[in-house]
Amino acid sequence: MSNPFETHSAFSWVELRTSDPDKAKSFYADVIGWNTDEMPGPAPYTILKTGEDSVGGIVALPEAAAGAPSHWCAYITVDDVDARTRKAEDAGATVIAPPMDMPGVGRMSTIQDPTGAVVALMTYSQGD
Repeated sequence: MSNPFETHSAFSWVELRTSDPDKAKSFYADVIGWNTDEMPGPAPYTILKTGEDSVGGIVALPEAAAGAPSHWCAYITVDDVDARTRKAEDAGATVIAPPMDMPGVGRMSTIQDPTGAVVALMTYSQGD
């Protein structure tokens, strides 16, 4: 199977954006059995793991999303996040978060498609 971090159009990551990261970590560790690793940074980030395999993440909802419900967001690998974000907008999407660099990971944006579904687009850095 090809690597979803390198394959254009592959779902490659899933992230829980929540108002209560600690409660979510405890819940999923108990119910699913995920292990966690904490990543330092300007916004604390928890990596969810099955054994040694990273399968997703948990992050606090940003202040700009105050009042939004907790939700899972899927990431899709794209060949050029800037070009694909523009193409999405031209096709009727709303850009929730414009393309931005994620140090050590790649470049990402978050869009809402014309039906209301939210998804993140990601172009991973080489070697990630």
